[in-house]
Amino acid sequence: MGEVMRVQGRWPGGAPLAVYVAVGVEDYRPDEGYAENLLPDIPAPDAVNRAWREYGNNVGVYRLLQRLGDLGIPATTLLNTMLYGTVPAVPDALRAAGAEFVGHGVSNSDSLHGLQENEELAYLTSVAQAIDNHEGAPPGGWSTPWLIHTPSTVDNLIRAGYRYLLDLRRDDQPEWLTSSAGALLSIPYALELNDSTSMIGRHVGAAEFADMIVDEFEELRESDEGRPIVMSIVLHSFISGAPFRLRHITRALDHIAAQRDSVWIAQPRQIYEAFARMCPPPAVRT
Repeated sequence: MGEVMRVQGRWPGGAPLAVYVAVGVEDYRPDEGYAENLLPDIPAPDAVNRAWREYGNNVGVYRLLQRLGDLGIPATTLLNTMLYGTVPAVPDALRAAGAEFVGHGVSNSDSLHGLQENEELAYLTSVAQAIDNHEGAPPGGWSTPWLIHTPSTVDNLIRAGYRYLLDLRRDDQPEWLTSSAGALLSIPYALELNDSTSMIGRHVGAAEFADMIVDEFEELRESDEGRPIVMSIVLHSFISGAPFRLRHITRALDHIAAQRDSVWIAQPRQIYEAFARMCPPPAVRT
Protein backbone atom coordinates (compact mmCIF):
# COMPACT_ATOMS: atom_id res chain seq x y z
CA MET A 1 0.00 0.00 0.00
CA GLY A 2 2.99 2.30 0.23
CA GLU A 3 3.69 5.24 2.49
CA VAL A 4 0.85 7.07 4.21
CA MET A 5 0.43 10.64 2.94
CA ARG A 6 0.99 13.17 5.73
CA VAL A 7 -2.10 15.30 6.31
CA GLN A 8 -1.90 18.50 8.34
CA GLY A 9 -4.92 19.75 10.23
CA ARG A 10 -7.06 19.43 13.31
CA TRP A 11 -10.44 18.03 14.15
CA PRO A 12 -13.50 20.18 14.90
CA GLY A 13 -12.92 22.53 17.81
CA GLY A 14 -9.17 22.46 17.16
CA ALA A 15 -8.71 19.03 18.76
CA PRO A 16 -5.57 17.13 17.70
CA LEU A 17 -7.07 13.74 18.66
CA ALA A 18 -10.38 12.06 17.79
CA VAL A 19 -11.57 9.09 19.88
CA TYR A 20 -14.29 6.61 18.98
CA VAL A 21 -15.66 3.71 21.01
CA ALA A 22 -17.00 0.72 19.06
CA VAL A 23 -19.20 -1.92 20.66
CA GLY A 24 -19.18 -5.29 18.91
CA VAL A 25 -22.66 -6.82 19.10
CA GLU A 26 -22.55 -10.28 17.61
CA ASP A 27 -24.60 -13.38 16.98
CA TYR A 28 -23.40 -16.89 16.18
CA ARG A 29 -24.97 -19.92 14.57
CA PRO A 30 -24.83 -22.82 17.05
CA ASP A 31 -21.93 -25.21 16.48
CA GLU A 32 -21.28 -23.95 12.96
CA GLY A 33 -18.52 -21.84 11.40
CA TYR A 34 -16.32 -19.52 13.39
CA ALA A 35 -16.87 -18.82 17.09
CA GLU A 36 -15.17 -16.99 19.93
CA ASN A 37 -14.83 -19.34 22.87
CA LEU A 38 -13.69 -18.90 26.44
CA LEU A 39 -13.27 -22.63 27.05
CA PRO A 40 -11.55 -24.50 24.19
CA ASP A 41 -12.40 -27.89 22.72
CA ILE A 42 -15.94 -28.24 24.05
CA PRO A 43 -17.77 -30.75 21.82
CA ALA A 44 -21.18 -29.95 20.32
CA PRO A 45 -23.62 -29.03 21.61
CA ASP A 46 -21.45 -26.36 23.19
CA ALA A 47 -23.92 -24.80 25.62
CA VAL A 48 -21.24 -23.27 27.85
CA ASN A 49 -19.48 -21.06 25.31
CA ARG A 50 -22.77 -20.24 23.63
CA ALA A 51 -24.18 -19.00 26.94
CA TRP A 52 -21.02 -16.94 27.54
CA ARG A 53 -21.46 -15.19 24.19
CA GLU A 54 -25.21 -14.74 24.57
CA TYR A 55 -24.68 -12.98 27.89
CA GLY A 56 -23.65 -9.99 25.81
CA ASN A 57 -27.00 -9.74 24.05
CA ASN A 58 -29.03 -10.41 27.19
CA VAL A 59 -27.16 -8.21 29.66
CA GLY A 60 -23.77 -6.87 28.57
CA VAL A 61 -24.87 -4.59 25.72
CA TYR A 62 -27.31 -2.76 27.98
CA ARG A 63 -24.66 -2.22 30.65
CA LEU A 64 -22.22 -0.85 28.10
CA LEU A 65 -24.77 1.46 26.50
CA GLN A 66 -25.82 2.82 29.86
CA ARG A 67 -22.23 3.41 30.91
CA LEU A 68 -21.35 5.17 27.66
CA GLY A 69 -24.50 7.26 27.94
CA ASP A 70 -23.72 8.22 31.53
CA LEU A 71 -20.29 9.42 30.40
CA GLY A 72 -21.60 11.25 27.35
CA ILE A 73 -19.61 9.05 24.95
CA PRO A 74 -21.43 8.33 21.67
CA ALA A 75 -21.60 4.64 20.79
CA THR A 76 -20.71 2.98 17.52
CA THR A 77 -21.93 -0.57 17.02
CA LEU A 78 -20.26 -3.24 14.90
CA LEU A 79 -23.46 -5.16 14.22
CA ASN A 80 -24.21 -8.65 12.94
CA THR A 81 -27.45 -8.15 11.04
CA MET A 82 -28.78 -11.57 12.10
CA LEU A 83 -29.64 -9.84 15.39
CA TYR A 84 -32.54 -8.04 13.69
CA GLY A 85 -34.29 -11.39 13.63
CA THR A 86 -32.88 -13.24 16.64
CA VAL A 87 -32.72 -10.51 19.32
CA PRO A 88 -34.51 -7.41 17.90
CA ALA A 89 -34.49 -5.71 21.32
CA VAL A 90 -30.72 -5.24 20.96
CA PRO A 91 -30.74 -3.13 17.76
CA ASP A 92 -33.75 -1.30 19.21
CA ALA A 93 -31.66 -0.34 22.25
CA LEU A 94 -28.70 0.66 20.09
CA ARG A 95 -30.95 2.83 17.93
CA ALA A 96 -32.49 4.47 21.00
CA ALA A 97 -28.99 5.24 22.28
CA GLY A 98 -28.09 7.05 19.04
CA ALA A 99 -25.42 4.51 18.07
CA GLU A 100 -23.89 4.57 14.62
CA PHE A 101 -24.50 1.22 12.89
CA VAL A 102 -21.42 -0.20 11.14
CA GLY A 103 -21.72 -3.32 9.01
CA HIS A 104 -20.08 -6.36 10.62
CA GLY A 105 -21.43 -9.28 8.64
CA VAL A 106 -24.62 -11.29 8.93
CA SER A 107 -23.32 -13.58 11.68
CA ASN A 108 -19.97 -13.77 13.42
CA SER A 109 -19.90 -17.41 12.43
CA ASP A 110 -19.15 -16.04 8.95
CA SER A 111 -15.89 -15.09 7.28
CA LEU A 112 -15.08 -13.56 3.90
CA HIS A 113 -12.38 -16.20 3.46
CA GLY A 114 -12.87 -18.30 0.36
CA LEU A 115 -15.63 -16.17 -1.15
CA GLN A 116 -15.44 -15.50 -4.86
CA GLU A 117 -15.51 -11.84 -5.87
CA ASN A 118 -19.19 -11.85 -6.83
CA GLU A 119 -20.13 -13.81 -3.70
CA GLU A 120 -18.31 -11.34 -1.48
CA LEU A 121 -19.98 -8.37 -3.17
CA ALA A 122 -23.40 -9.95 -2.69
CA TYR A 123 -22.62 -10.60 1.00
CA LEU A 124 -21.42 -7.04 1.67
CA THR A 125 -24.44 -5.64 -0.16
CA SER A 126 -26.87 -7.81 1.81
CA VAL A 127 -25.52 -6.44 5.10
CA ALA A 128 -25.86 -2.85 3.89
CA GLN A 129 -29.40 -3.50 2.69
CA ALA A 130 -30.44 -5.06 5.99
CA ILE A 131 -29.20 -2.05 7.95
CA ASP A 132 -30.82 0.31 5.45
CA ASN A 133 -34.14 -1.51 5.80
CA HIS A 134 -34.13 -1.22 9.60
CA GLU A 135 -32.31 2.07 10.20
CA GLY A 136 -33.52 4.10 7.24
CA ALA A 137 -30.03 4.57 5.79
CA PRO A 138 -27.23 2.22 4.72
CA PRO A 139 -24.08 2.04 6.84
CA GLY A 140 -21.18 4.24 5.88
CA GLY A 141 -18.69 1.96 7.55
CA TRP A 142 -17.65 -1.68 7.58
CA SER A 143 -15.74 -3.83 10.08
CA THR A 144 -14.77 -7.28 8.83
CA PRO A 145 -15.66 -10.34 10.93
CA TRP A 146 -12.42 -11.91 12.20
CA LEU A 147 -10.50 -9.21 10.23
CA ILE A 148 -10.13 -11.67 7.35
CA HIS A 149 -10.11 -10.16 3.84
CA THR A 150 -9.98 -11.35 0.27
CA PRO A 151 -8.00 -9.70 -2.54
CA SER A 152 -11.29 -8.07 -3.64
CA THR A 153 -12.53 -6.76 -0.29
CA VAL A 154 -11.59 -3.09 -0.75
CA ASP A 155 -13.00 -3.01 -4.29
CA ASN A 156 -16.19 -4.73 -3.20
CA LEU A 157 -16.72 -2.47 -0.20
CA ILE A 158 -16.55 0.54 -2.50
CA ARG A 159 -18.91 -1.09 -5.00
CA ALA A 160 -21.36 -1.94 -2.22
CA GLY A 161 -21.48 1.72 -1.15
CA TYR A 162 -19.31 1.69 1.98
CA ARG A 163 -17.19 4.79 2.51
CA TYR A 164 -14.85 3.81 5.34
CA LEU A 165 -13.25 0.75 6.87
CA LEU A 166 -12.61 0.00 10.55
CA ASP A 167 -10.05 -2.83 10.36
CA LEU A 168 -6.52 -1.50 9.96
CA ARG A 169 -3.96 0.70 11.67
CA ARG A 170 -0.98 1.52 9.49
CA ASP A 171 -0.81 4.99 11.02
CA ASP A 172 -2.48 7.14 13.65
CA GLN A 173 -4.25 9.24 11.01
CA PRO A 174 -6.86 7.98 8.52
CA GLU A 175 -5.68 7.10 5.03
CA TRP A 176 -7.36 6.63 1.67
CA LEU A 177 -7.27 3.17 0.12
CA THR A 178 -7.69 3.44 -3.63
CA SER A 179 -8.53 1.07 -6.43
CA SER A 180 -10.15 1.15 -9.83
CA ALA A 181 -13.50 1.12 -8.02
CA GLY A 182 -12.80 4.38 -6.14
CA ALA A 183 -11.55 5.33 -2.69
CA LEU A 184 -12.26 3.94 0.78
CA LEU A 185 -11.12 5.69 3.96
CA SER A 186 -9.29 3.48 6.44
CA ILE A 187 -10.01 4.91 9.90
CA PRO A 188 -7.43 3.66 12.44
CA TYR A 189 -8.49 0.55 14.32
CA ALA A 190 -6.04 -0.45 17.06
CA LEU A 191 -5.84 -4.22 17.07
CA GLU A 192 -4.61 -4.34 20.66
CA LEU A 193 -7.09 -1.86 22.17
CA ASN A 194 -9.68 -4.53 21.53
CA ASP A 195 -11.04 -6.58 24.43
CA SER A 196 -11.27 -9.70 22.26
CA THR A 197 -7.70 -9.77 20.98
CA SER A 198 -6.19 -8.60 24.29
CA MET A 199 -8.31 -9.86 27.17
CA ILE A 200 -9.47 -13.12 25.57
CA GLY A 201 -6.78 -13.79 22.98
CA ARG A 202 -3.74 -12.77 25.03
CA HIS A 203 -5.21 -13.04 28.54
CA VAL A 204 -4.60 -9.41 29.46
CA GLY A 205 -6.37 -8.59 32.73
CA ALA A 206 -9.15 -6.00 32.88
CA ALA A 207 -7.09 -3.59 35.01
CA GLU A 208 -4.15 -3.83 32.61
CA PHE A 209 -6.45 -3.34 29.63
CA ALA A 210 -7.87 -0.20 31.22
CA ASP A 211 -4.32 1.05 31.79
CA MET A 212 -3.55 0.38 28.12
CA ILE A 213 -6.47 2.60 27.12
CA VAL A 214 -5.40 5.43 29.43
CA ASP A 215 -1.74 5.21 28.38
CA GLU A 216 -2.62 5.20 24.67
CA PHE A 217 -4.94 8.15 25.17
CA GLU A 218 -2.44 10.25 27.10
CA GLU A 219 0.44 9.51 24.74
CA LEU A 220 -1.61 10.44 21.67
CA ARG A 221 -3.19 13.46 23.33
CA GLU A 222 0.19 14.88 24.29
CA SER A 223 1.94 14.06 21.00
CA ASP A 224 0.11 16.76 18.94
CA GLU A 225 2.03 16.52 15.66
CA GLY A 226 -0.26 18.91 13.79
CA ARG A 227 -1.97 15.95 12.15
CA PRO A 228 -5.55 14.72 12.67
CA ILE A 229 -4.99 11.48 14.57
CA VAL A 230 -7.48 8.88 15.76
CA MET A 231 -7.73 6.54 18.73
CA SER A 232 -10.08 3.57 18.70
CA ILE A 233 -11.42 1.46 21.56
CA VAL A 234 -13.21 -1.78 20.63
CA LEU A 235 -15.37 -3.48 23.24
CA HIS A 236 -17.64 -6.51 22.87
CA SER A 237 -20.91 -6.85 24.72
CA PHE A 238 -20.11 -10.34 26.02
CA ILE A 239 -16.57 -9.43 27.10
CA SER A 240 -16.52 -5.86 28.40
CA GLY A 241 -20.16 -6.12 29.45
CA ALA A 242 -19.09 -8.54 32.20
CA PRO A 243 -19.24 -6.62 35.51
CA PHE A 244 -15.67 -7.29 36.66
CA ARG A 245 -14.30 -5.98 33.36
CA LEU A 246 -16.74 -3.10 33.05
CA ARG A 247 -15.63 -1.69 36.41
CA HIS A 248 -12.06 -1.23 35.14
CA ILE A 249 -13.07 -0.11 31.63
CA THR A 250 -15.33 2.53 33.16
CA ARG A 251 -12.28 3.98 34.90
CA ALA A 252 -10.52 4.36 31.54
CA LEU A 253 -13.56 5.78 29.76
CA ASP A 254 -14.19 8.23 32.60
CA HIS A 255 -10.58 9.43 32.25
CA ILE A 256 -11.18 10.13 28.54
CA ALA A 257 -14.56 11.77 29.10
CA ALA A 258 -12.99 14.13 31.66
CA GLN A 259 -10.66 15.44 28.91
CA ARG A 260 -13.38 16.11 26.36
CA ASP A 261 -12.43 19.79 26.14
CA SER A 262 -9.05 18.88 24.64
CA VAL A 263 -10.08 15.96 22.39
CA TRP A 264 -12.95 15.13 20.02
CA ILE A 265 -15.06 12.17 21.13
CA ALA A 266 -16.85 11.22 17.94
CA GLN A 267 -18.35 8.51 15.77
CA PRO A 268 -16.64 7.16 12.65
CA ARG A 269 -19.14 8.86 10.32
CA GLN A 270 -18.14 12.23 11.81
CA ILE A 271 -14.47 11.37 11.53
CA TYR A 272 -14.98 10.43 7.88
CA GLU A 273 -16.76 13.66 7.05
CA ALA A 274 -14.21 15.85 8.83
CA PHE A 275 -11.22 14.10 7.28
CA ALA A 276 -12.74 14.17 3.79
CA ARG A 277 -13.03 17.95 4.10
CA MET A 278 -9.35 18.23 5.06
CA CYS A 279 -8.18 15.66 2.53
CA PRO A 280 -10.71 14.89 -0.24
CA PRO A 281 -10.76 11.41 -1.77
CA PRO A 282 -8.06 10.96 -4.41
CA ALA A 283 -8.87 10.36 -8.05
CA VAL A 284 -9.84 6.83 -9.05
CA ARG A 285 -6.82 4.66 -9.79
CA THR A 286 -6.84 3.18 -13.28
